[in-house]
Amino acid sequence: MAHIHLGEGSFPLWALALWTALGVALVAGIVYRTRKGGIETRQIALAGIGAAASFAVFQLNIPVWGGIHMNLTGLVGILAGPLLGALIALVVNVFSAALGHGAVGLLGANTLVNASEAIVAYYAFRGLVRLDWDTFPASTAAATVGLATGALAMGGIIVVSGVNGSALPRADLAVAVAGLVGLNLGVAVIEGLLTGFVVQFLASVRPDLIGRESSAADDNTGVTA
Repeated sequence: MAHIHLGEGSFPLWALALWTALGVALVAGIVYRTRKGGIETRQIALAGIGAAASFAVFQLNIPVWGGIHMNLTGLVGILAGPLLGALIALVVNVFSAALGHGAVGLLGANTLVNASEAIVAYYAFRGLVRLDWDTFPASTAAATVGLATGALAMGGIIVVSGVNGSALPRADLAVAVAGLVGLNLGVAVIEGLLTGFVVQFLASVRPDLIGRESSAADDNTGVTA
């Protein structure tokens, strides 16, 4: 949901190098773990569907305060898992940058932002389910927390990096970015609710898609304790 919409050359060179290096390190670690652990056929299918849906929704931009939109990274993380979810975030950012939606130089930073959303959403959802939360509140809360993490990461990256050509002192920049983060947090709640409805529906018809098999003891959400 969060995304740095600044153009090429907006960040100083040291910041581009830092976020790119961290992004590469994250992706390299994920690829290593994925190759070591293997990927199930079901996960590959979910990853393809999730990447297509995320990319399509991601292009629907609301021109408010630099751009607000949804990208379903919380949903992707819950369904495809943290590793594939992070890789999907990379793929979506690469294709989006190719279409002019986001600077190519900010791929590392934006991948860190969106990968964090998928990873946090996945682990938050699993943790809440273990605490006997029903599917809808668990997925809604998990997606919201994941998206909020991305929004805060986005704000932190911008403030730490600074913006080339901006006349705002760092403190004033932080205030402006805080407003953008707050707006993204509001959208996170909306996208979290949408994610909750989708996951609840999938749990009722295909509980295996969220990693749980149906049983006679399941409640009407299709998720066991």
